[in-house]
Amino acid sequence: MAFPSDLEIARAATARPLTDIASMMGIGAHLLEPYGSNLAKIRLEAIDELADRPRAKYVVVTAITPTPLGEGKTTTTVGLGQAMKHIGRNAVISLRQPSMGPTFGIKGGAAGGGYSQVIPMEQLNLHLTGDFHAVTAAHNLLSAMVDNHLHQGNELGLDIDNITWRRVLDVNDRSLRNIIVGLGTKEDGVVRQTGFDITAASEVMAILALATSMEDMRARLGRIVVGYDGSGTPVTAEQLSGAGSMAVIMRDAIKPNLLQTLENTPVIVHAGPFGNIAHGNSSIIGDLVGIRGGDYLITEAGFGADMGAERFFNIKCRASGLVPDAAVLVTTVRALKAHSGKYKIVAGKALPPELLAENPADVEVGGENLRKQIENVKAHGVTPVVAINSFPTDHKSEHEVIARIAAAAGARVAVCNHFGEGGKGAVELANAVVEACNEPSGFTFLYEDSATLKQKIETVAKTIYGAADVSYTALANKQLKTYTDNGFASMPVCIAKTHLSISGDPSLKGAPTGHTLAVREVRASVGAGFVYPICGEMRTLPGLGTKPAAAIIDFDDDGEIVGLS
Repeated sequence: MAFPSDLEIARAATARPLTDIASMMGIGAHLLEPYGSNLAKIRLEAIDELADRPRAKYVVVTAITPTPLGEGKTTTTVGLGQAMKHIGRNAVISLRQPSMGPTFGIKGGAAGGGYSQVIPMEQLNLHLTGDFHAVTAAHNLLSAMVDNHLHQGNELGLDIDNITWRRVLDVNDRSLRNIIVGLGTKEDGVVRQTGFDITAASEVMAILALATSMEDMRARLGRIVVGYDGSGTPVTAEQLSGAGSMAVIMRDAIKPNLLQTLENTPVIVHAGPFGNIAHGNSSIIGDLVGIRGGDYLITEAGFGADMGAERFFNIKCRASGLVPDAAVLVTTVRALKAHSGKYKIVAGKALPPELLAENPADVEVGGENLRKQIENVKAHGVTPVVAINSFPTDHKSEHEVIARIAAAAGARVAVCNHFGEGGKGAVELANAVVEACNEPSGFTFLYEDSATLKQKIETVAKTIYGAADVSYTALANKQLKTYTDNGFASMPVCIAKTHLSISGDPSLKGAPTGHTLAVREVRASVGAGFVYPICGEMRTLPGLGTKPAAAIIDFDDDGEIVGLS
């Protein structure tokens, strides 16, 4: 009998009323704003009402460097959250909202998989409660106000060649990366070059994820820098009188969304910054609710430990004041074999047959990536637990290699089958996480606020990526000087690079050393509170592949969605 699809499993689930799910967290019905029968927003007053409850242990789920297919990090996060109930603990899960760009591209949705999913699956992957659309609208309202300001006489003296605020949309559309606006008559605006990023890379999205309150979000929106005048002085959204309207658009989006897993574990879904472009973590507000809602708050950071986890530690925790108690590092046999450099995995295509053959030697070679990612977690003083996300094609000898590598690096290890068995399949992992959380935490940031921007970039590059050096284009050097001169140097850095290698070169597998991180340009997300260098060929608006999921998603004869994964 064929294993059912994610969509079939999700539709067969029995959801509990969201008032029951909220009650598990100590949240009363008066704090919920229903969106239909299976979704609700949580009022921000919940943070204060829950303040006297005990603080949960705080667990971040990260991973080794993934293949293009992903290694089941969200599925593991959900499985771990469900497993806590099997060992007598209460967990709350905190996740990012999926971007529809990848959903209709190659990667697919991000609701988990198999019997470790968040429901309702369709709504989660398609719009949810409209937060992404609010971010898109707020961002593009400011874009319109920038161009209107130019059209109306440019009182603030914006340098038309130094406007940094672009436009966004939640669609993979490479044709919009670089555009010219204002074509037509004089009444159609000022002609200038600009472009689009994906909504998940919007600074408004990062602000939504890093704000701690409505007031904080409003202040951060006002600090957004849209460009510079002729003397190099920043021009802000506040100066353009745009921040207030943006905040109004974001009024409902700032409230986190409440969902549940297939096993009725509470799930907070809020914000969705990309993990290879932006800082790749769910919202601080969601975590401020969840941290008082159970025994364990389990959150996920985008891509590998060199990416989302590094930003979780150095950006999100710096802004929230919350300190992690443990980190789960997801790994798979197939990914470690890929890191041997002998196999090529292409999204949308079947795995090479030879990859599925028993070969512990290749796992050993690729295991260098696992060793380095364990080291990256421990560099922040956090206790790691390696989760082997098992597949039916794995072999015991290959799991044994992973267990030896993890043990030698000082990490606990657990084999999981949460995809096929739900929470029951992650009980071993849950017990290991409980043990890890009971150890004293020695959490530390990787760098101090007082370091220069280049010192911060180079600390991350050398300590986390294994780089020998960092190179900067003339443009990047000019931008870094501008940001330093304008007082932005105290901010943390969010390095946008490929997620397919620890380095900035996607072709370098395993744990490469001696390479140079090439910084192409640097942008300042002043409202969000970080500076982000863009490295190599990294693009801030993805394109569609040869066979995007958009080509197969449709309705069937009964009006049910098909093709969504």
